[in-house]
Amino acid sequence: MYFGNLAYGVEAAARTYFGNSARELELAEAALLGGLTQSPVAYNPLVNLDAARQRQQVVLNLMQKKGFVSESEVQLARAEALHFVGQDPTGYQNAPGLIAPHFVTYVRNLLETEYGAEAVNDGGMSVVTTLDLDLQQRAEAIIRAHLDALSQLTRHGSAPDFNVHDGALVAIEPGTGDILAMVGSADYFDRKIDGAVNVALANRQPGSAIKPITYATAFAWDYTPATVLSDVPTAFTTREGLPYQPQNYDHTWHGPMSLRQALATSNNIIAVKVLDHVGIDAMIATAQSLGISTFGGDRHFGLSLTLAGGEVSLLELTGAYATFANAGDWLAPRAILAVTTDDATPQRVLSVLRQPSSVNAPVAYLITSILSDDGARIGAFGEDSVLKLSRPAAAKTGTTTDWRDNWTLGYTPDLAVGVWVGNADNTPMYQVSGITGAGPIWHDFMEAAHAGRPARDFVRPTGIVDADICDTSGLLATNLCPRRRHEVFIAGTEPIRADDSYMALSVDSATGLLWADGCTGQRITKVYRVLPLEAQQWGRENGFESMPQYDCKNQIAENGQPPAVSSAASLIVTSPAPNTTFALTPYLPSEAQQIEIGARLSTRTLVHDLRLLVDGQALATFTEPPYRALWQLHVGEHTVQAVGIDGEGRRVESTLVRFRVQ
Repeated sequence: MYFGNLAYGVEAAARTYFGNSARELELAEAALLGGLTQSPVAYNPLVNLDAARQRQQVVLNLMQKKGFVSESEVQLARAEALHFVGQDPTGYQNAPGLIAPHFVTYVRNLLETEYGAEAVNDGGMSVVTTLDLDLQQRAEAIIRAHLDALSQLTRHGSAPDFNVHDGALVAIEPGTGDILAMVGSADYFDRKIDGAVNVALANRQPGSAIKPITYATAFAWDYTPATVLSDVPTAFTTREGLPYQPQNYDHTWHGPMSLRQALATSNNIIAVKVLDHVGIDAMIATAQSLGISTFGGDRHFGLSLTLAGGEVSLLELTGAYATFANAGDWLAPRAILAVTTDDATPQRVLSVLRQPSSVNAPVAYLITSILSDDGARIGAFGEDSVLKLSRPAAAKTGTTTDWRDNWTLGYTPDLAVGVWVGNADNTPMYQVSGITGAGPIWHDFMEAAHAGRPARDFVRPTGIVDADICDTSGLLATNLCPRRRHEVFIAGTEPIRADDSYMALSVDSATGLLWADGCTGQRITKVYRVLPLEAQQWGRENGFESMPQYDCKNQIAENGQPPAVSSAASLIVTSPAPNTTFALTPYLPSEAQQIEIGARLSTRTLVHDLRLLVDGQALATFTEPPYRALWQLHVGEHTVQAVGIDGEGRRVESTLVRFRVQ
């Protein structure tokens, strides 16, 4: 019976996979071999360990059901770690000088899937692969060097034991999908680290490296890199009705920030808010269009999916990043270019599986623009981090909260590379992050791979426009905004409204209160930052100066509003904040679940008969401020607008604000 990897018979299989005689196998090892008999290709543990372990569980369950083993024996076998020996896919165990063993094993498995094990094992095939041997050997050497450097720090007592022993790398040419390098472990023949297992094909948690897929989904909808959301303590409601309160990597709240900054600095709260906005199903659909196969099926994912709540393989995730480099066109990663046989069969050239426009070119460009923005990520990674190359390059790290996996993935127009660092047996590292573990490997390999190549900029597609914005709001910059910057947008999504996150007020210099006739100090103009409603508590805790509400005579301002310098009549919806999502809870009566609908004037112009509209229907009418009313939550997409008549009989209205209740 064939057990895969040229092993015929159970004795050969035991020695091929575990280096022991069949008589010496543990129950866990024997059950894994038993599972191979159904499909040595599909359950090849050196290529797809996850599938092999799942099949092993089936065998153990059947053995218990038939009375061959006890429940306690099954539990021990399920928990037992498996250690495989490295063997040459051509049949020579521990062969010195074996070239690219993980890649060769992967190719043999693909051939057996396509042609059958017998046809492959009989020989006579000439196979042309995509491997770039020079890049492969450089990758292997760089991984070994960096892991050894971490071990040297530990051995010399200059650092604690990082407990990091393994690494993997995949390099893909974006325009073809060709796999140019595949390193599945730090040492194929090192049984102590399960070196024979190809971690490049194993499903692991990607940490924040999955976030660009969430943002790509949002950019294809209605968000832009300039969209501002608030990084403040936020509780989300899960599908089970339970609260979910994610934390940031640095355990700090950063207040309002643009999506450019949020993705570049890998902010967790904003990423969850973005996923909550677009919906989990939409994000999964984007991931699948980018070649991620592990988010489908009958599994139910939550909002933690954007923080590594699902598993992916390094090969598939690198292929997704290669899609961003390829203007949104996904090409299936391929290892085989052509196959010929010695029986005069014509050469068979394998077709390229492609999925054009997985994400459109403008969306892909926005992701690239952010991931290549070294200035935007300074707040989290510092200036000139290992993510910055000597040429334009986009990059993203990922680290799981339990330190079991860390990643760095990135690309230039010529090459997409993904790196994983960790331990194949899933034991946690000691505080090794994507920037300290996988990052230096990614950086050095990218520099080596591009040596001698001319630097190329990413091509800007049609459909991208520019605008000068105020960073604190994402709206068009005014002369009041101190934080102006240039931003790129998909045509039609650029802002058309002027910034309202800064307001100039007339203030009494003596008291700091609003100016009124009779104040003792000079009348001065002072600019205040207007924080979104949900960030106002954060602002108070972080020392932001609030706008004064009373004048120097301790009287509320005219019409209940501060006197603005601008003379143009304007209404602003103050609550809810744009694009907010509210969640109903089963723990409160429905009539008690209400939110405030509010508006204010940004000028001293009097407005008569001001109405607050929800979904176009009047909620309340006011003749004077404050303009606030309560509205009971109802599931669905909703709009709020304030309208009124000014002193000259002209209609005044606010911008339409959208929010959602789930």
